[in-house]
Amino acid sequence: MDLKIQSFEEYQSKYKQSVEKPEEFWGDIAESFFWRKKWDKVLDYNFQEPNINWFVGGKLNITENALDRHLPERGNKLALIWEPNDPKERFIRWTYRELYEKVNQFANALKAQGIGKGDRVAIYMPMIPELTVAVLACARIGAVHSVVFAGFSAHALADRINDAQCKMVITADGLNRGAKQIPLKRVVNEAAEHCDCIEKIIVYDRLGWAPQMKEGRDVWWHDAIEGMSKECEAEVMDSEDMLFILYTSGSTGKPKGVVHTCGGYMVYTSYSFQNVFQVGESDVYWCTADVGWITGHSYIVYGPLISGATTMMFEGVPTYPDAGRFWQVCDKHGVNQFYTAPTAIRSLMSFGEDHVLSYSLDSLKVLGSVGEPINEEAWRWYHIHVGKERCPVVDTWWQTETGGIMISGLGAHSPQKPAHAGYPLPGIQPVLLNQEGEEIQENEVEGYLAVKYPWPSMLRTTYGDHERCRVTYFSHYDGYYFTGDGAKRDENGMYRIIGRVDDVINVSGHRFGTAEIENAINMNDHVVESAVVGYPHPVKGQGIYAYVICETLPETEEQEDILRAEIVETVVEEIGKIAKPEKIQFVPGLPKTRSGKIMRRILRKVAEGEPDKLGDTSTLLDPTVVETIVATAL
Repeated sequence: MDLKIQSFEEYQSKYKQSVEKPEEFWGDIAESFFWRKKWDKVLDYNFQEPNINWFVGGKLNITENALDRHLPERGNKLALIWEPNDPKERFIRWTYRELYEKVNQFANALKAQGIGKGDRVAIYMPMIPELTVAVLACARIGAVHSVVFAGFSAHALADRINDAQCKMVITADGLNRGAKQIPLKRVVNEAAEHCDCIEKIIVYDRLGWAPQMKEGRDVWWHDAIEGMSKECEAEVMDSEDMLFILYTSGSTGKPKGVVHTCGGYMVYTSYSFQNVFQVGESDVYWCTADVGWITGHSYIVYGPLISGATTMMFEGVPTYPDAGRFWQVCDKHGVNQFYTAPTAIRSLMSFGEDHVLSYSLDSLKVLGSVGEPINEEAWRWYHIHVGKERCPVVDTWWQTETGGIMISGLGAHSPQKPAHAGYPLPGIQPVLLNQEGEEIQENEVEGYLAVKYPWPSMLRTTYGDHERCRVTYFSHYDGYYFTGDGAKRDENGMYRIIGRVDDVINVSGHRFGTAEIENAINMNDHVVESAVVGYPHPVKGQGIYAYVICETLPETEEQEDILRAEIVETVVEEIGKIAKPEKIQFVPGLPKTRSGKIMRRILRKVAEGEPDKLGDTSTLLDPTVVETIVATAL
């Protein structure tokens, strides 16, 4: 089942075919998978309602494609490698047969606890192998999983449980994160007080703690699986049956549950995984994300396992016990494809090169970047020091809502350009639109990034609120899925993502993407990371306010002024005078979610002089950063 494109010429040919005959193109790819019943029609859709149906009438179970079909030839191949938070703790390796048996056993346990097809199950777990088991066991029996990142507050967890009306929560006593241990069951207990829908809570014993357990409701994982068969027939699902809900923060503050379905998501995650990472049969692939985010769903669990690859999970953080941890793990397990976030790369850059140079990294073949546009300086550091200038860097653009990677290089088979995501995958038809919603045909122009034709893994709805889905993604421009991002095509048609449209700053009629200005600021040798936002300016409409993290914070006003002048000079040099920041505030950190996303709405409110309107900060990695930013605002 090899779907890999092997050259740029083949890419161009496949891309042409995918645009001219999209249904035929996707039908051919879908033939590579195991279906209980083949589809009657490849696609039926409209973008007005929206109503999108792929592989109509097809019947399948995604876990039969991720597990069962690999057993004859790959039963003894490693499916999953787990590296713990503490390097002294033993790692775990499971073959495809072992994973198959564990998933079946837990699937039977779920059924015994009253969970069946269509029931929603919240999963709030550490990054341990049992998280993958829980996800696949739900899919096995047709239950809908809703993984909530195990760092969200009890309030945020309760919101998500109630929105999906989850009957069960699967959690653990606690988790390891760097030097900290966090009591997960205590958070779940607090959330459960506000959730009448919860009937059962299954608790995995990770830390050997004795959390408060409620009789009749709470069950230990080891007790739940005791005596359960390791065989469990997979529930036959319709191609458009719900597979999972994944909550993403909305502009209104209320989380929106993005819904993905079985057939199209299966086809696209495997197809995109194979092409972007070009994983070979004996390769070890590692995505450092958490399964609580879409990256973990698509490119730790589903994409790699459906493709028969060896996928790695990591419990820890990049800087524990020191900033060489990622590279030590790469050498230890012979990692071939490495996929991480620009935030992690920039953080590791600030520790210097010694931590990277201590390791050989000879096994690496492909490097990947995900989560936000990667700035040029971080791209070059990654390429030179981690990839030793021999590994392609795939700078992947996609979203929770797209389900899979949309624009990216394909391993070594695509041209590369720092800070550019590159070309769309075959089957993806992006366009740039002007403000009137007209397609921009020429290159070297900036516009709103939209997609004019459906792809199999796109969201189908937002759970319980289809109108919100329509308004957010399909109402801006008639006949297009609107990404909310701005982008630019270079002279060769390569795409550069310039950030969210609401992150675009309009200075005297000139539009600047935040990523573009941040990229310039980060060129300064003293700067580790930056974030820029617009704020009301009496003359220019908007001024540029920059929050800057330095290797060492300036100690005197004079040092601050010198550094500000240097940064302005860098921006003027990189972009022009029109883009120079009006205000530069030096900060010890930025308000980020635990996935590394900068919460710009908080920075905007500070810049606008409205620190009393910051909204909820409980989901931030470090809420105390906000207090410091407010206290030292300019």
